Amino acid sequence: MSATWYECKVKYRKTDESGVQKMTTEPYLVDAISYTEAESRINEEMSAYVSEEFKITNIKVANYAEIHPFENSDRWFKSKVSLIAYDEESGKERKSNMYLLIQANDVKEAFDNTNEAMNNTMGDYTIPAVAESPIMDVFPYFSGEEGDVAKLERFNAIKDSVPAETTVEETEEPLVSVNSIDEDPVPVMVGFDEEE
Repeated sequence: MSATWYECKVKYRKTDESGVQKMTTEPYLVDAISYTEAESRINEEMSAYVSEEFKITNIKVANYAEIHPFENSDRWFKSKVSLIAYDEESGKERKSNMYLLIQANDVKEAFDNTNEAMNNTMGDYTIPAVAESPIMDVFPYFSGEEGDVAKLERFNAIKDSVPAETTVEETEEPLVSVNSIDEDPVPVMVGFDEEE
């Protein structure tokens, strides 16, 4: 089962570089199994970052097939990837689009990181668009089990790594694919009695 990502817009008072406080609305991405869990998780995550009052103004399902954090990157980019399939009967080329959220420092690096993320793809693909995403941060789901704690620490270390002032080292493979880290948790129904 693949991850379901929810885009949550949070409105809060933010102090800008000149010291002036103003209300701002920023989108965040949360991995959850329902809107209710997404709201609960974004409340929990934001209470750690925002000391004052905040308001969740919108929650919607995000259209991302995969999320790929990369080290030494501080911004998120939305990459449109067109998978190419050939229809042998008609002899025509068919394209199906998917969107990846890629962490990078600029558009060129996001394009390169998208290629790295797609390295192990068996079929042909093109990358028709890469644009900076307004997403401020990504909060993946981890169950808290022993193996998940190490995965969470690794994900956060990669996601929160500070961009290096020297040149960025290129790797041959993506460092972490959130979809390959963990399968979605199975919801458990509690408090229902079966009658015979």
